[in-house]
Formats: sequence, structure tokens, C-alpha cells
Amino acid sequence: MRKLWLVFAQTATVCLAALFVVATLRPDLLGWTSRGNVVTIKESPAETETRQITSFSDAATKAMPAVVNIYTTKEVKLTRHPLMDDPVFRYFFGDQFDSQTQKSTNLGSGVLVSDKGYILTNSHVVEAADEIEVALADARRTRARVVGIDRETDLAVLKIDLPRVPAITFGQSDQARVGDIVLAIGNPFGVGQTVTFGIISAVGRSHLGINTFENFIQTDAAINPGNSGGALVDISGNLIGINTAIYSRAPGGASLGIGFAIPVSTARQVMEQIVQHGGVTRGWIGVAAQDMTKEIAESFKLTGARGALISEVLRDSPAEKGGVKPGDILIAVNGRSVADSAAMLTVIAALQPGQQAQLKVIRDRREAELLVTVGRRPKQPRQE
Repeated sequence: MRKLWLVFAQTATVCLAALFVVATLRPDLLGWTSRGNVVTIKESPAETETRQITSFSDAATKAMPAVVNIYTTKEVKLTRHPLMDDPVFRYFFGDQFDSQTQKSTNLGSGVLVSDKGYILTNSHVVEAADEIEVALADARRTRARVVGIDRETDLAVLKIDLPRVPAITFGQSDQARVGDIVLAIGNPFGVGQTVTFGIISAVGRSHLGINTFENFIQTDAAINPGNSGGALVDISGNLIGINTAIYSRAPGGASLGIGFAIPVSTARQVMEQIVQHGGVTRGWIGVAAQDMTKEIAESFKLTGARGALISEVLRDSPAEKGGVKPGDILIAVNGRSVADSAAMLTVIAALQPGQQAQLKVIRDRREAELLVTVGRRPKQPRQE
């Protein structure tokens, strides 16, 4: 009996020793050892699908033929020298220096949006130009005429008369997401057509003080002087924006990775109105507004900061005739909520002149509804 007990003890000792060695050197062979993890984590399967990073050449090749270079010239009067007012100077030289001018040149980009020769670009690229020349990617060059300009969105439509011009495919800018890959195509610094690469950094950017109506796509794809009016395209080569502005503190306005593009959904609406009517018609009620803040809301004894505070109502305007008063807080137009003054401007601008609009306002901490007949937004003065 004693011999059997010794054999059992020796066998158990050998098995425990073997288990200790396996647990120390090859714990993966023991399935129960993983149950002791302190933190539960998700691990990818042993065999994972490897995604291949491909070139964006196909997208660039598709979009580049429809992006054009724009060259403009205009006559600029030279600054009048103080000596021109000196009678002695005028006696000897007369008025030969009075009307001296100098040609100023500018460059930018544009996008062919129709095989009929319509081009979308920025208004600041072509505004006040005496001559506009367009260079296509296939080396053809021609004069262009301005069909119409909308300063409040910084958009312009040009027209060229050439056969067989390529037209870009429009994408879905409303479906653009932060992190989507994009390409910017244009003519930076006049070096020729250039493609840069980046992602969408933000959507719906406003309150930048660039345009009256702002709903920008922000991107870190390099946009430099000369890129204005060029194309922002997705990885399929479809147009999702018109490159418009950059944020830069560098000398000469070099790219710092913050660029802004007008969504193609906005550009398309403006373009169609310009082509059909020669300009853009927007709604207007004749008020000035400011954003609600926490401090303003507290001064009105309101619990939340929402809506747009009406700071001014123009005399004989649609708003005054409809009963709107300074101090009202506009919170909705035709059932569409108004988050701030920029949203108010956009919602009202989308209304048709002559249309009845129902405004919901807060007055004396109570909600009230007012009926206003929408007017036509006055044309904005040209900026020199």
C-alpha cells in the first residue's frame, strides 16, 4: 500500500511540474489562462482582410479636364501725384499725366459644369475684369463672358463658345462627412493645373466673415492663391465644392491647411438662377439680428439661448408691416427652427418674394406668431 502511495505522489508531482512549465513557456496552449484578463478588449481575428491603398489617379484624371485656368485683366488708374495740382508743374507738363492707367492682371480657376460652355468660379476672380481668358486642360484658350455674379455667395458663372468641352460630374455635397478624402484642383500661383490631397476637416462652417451666406466645407487639402474657383472633388472625381478661401497668416497667403469650399449644392442653386434669370432672387423682411448668448438670454429671463435677437426693424419693411419689433427673438420661420442670426438669414433668403411667411417669436417671455409678406432682398453694393 505504501508503494502505491509513493507512485501516486511521484506521478502527481511530475504532472504539476509539467503543467507549470507549459503555463510558463506556452500559455497559449491552455485556453483557460485567458479568462484572467483584468480588462476586456476586442481583438481582430487572426486572419484579417488587408485593404489595399490605391492611387487617386482615376479621380484626378476624371475631373482635371473640366477644371480651367482663368486669366483676367483690367485697367487701373494710377494714383494722382500731388504735383499735378501745382500750377508751375502743369504749366510745363500740361495734363498729359492726368489719365494714366495701368493694366492689372489676376489669375484663378474655374470648373466647366456643362458641355454648353458654362463655367462656375468665384466672383472675386472675375469681378470688375475688362477681359477674361480661359485656358482649358487640352491647351485651348478662348475669351469668356460673364453671365452673372452673386457677391453674397462669392460665385460667378462664365460662358465660353467652344465645341466639345468636357463637363464635370456633380457629387453629393450634402452627404460629405468629416474625414472623407478629397482632392483640390486648380492653378495655384499660375504654375499650371495642380492636384492636392487631403480630407474634409469640417462641414457647415459659418460666421467666418467671408461671405454673407456661409455654409463652407473645410479641408486641409492645400489651397493657395490661384486655386480660387477651382474644384474640390471626392475620390470618385465628382465635384462637391468650389474652392473659395484660405485661412493664412503666412506672407503671400500660403496654405496653412485650412481651406474653405462652397458646397456644390449651393453653387448649383445659384448657377441655375443666374443662367435662367441673370441673377439670384432672395427673400427679405428688413431686419437686423444678432446671435443669442447666455448673457442675453439671462437678461430676458429666458432659460435657454436660442433663436436670433431682432436688433433693428427697417421702416416700411415687410417685418414692420407684419408687426415685428426690436427685442423680439425669432425662433422659427414657417416651422423651421432658427438657431442663430446666420440661420435666420439663410432661411429667409430661401423664401420667394410675395410669399407669406409665418414667424414665431418670443416677446415678453411668451411665444407669438406673426404673418409677414416676404419682400425681395436688395442688391448688395459692389465692393471695390
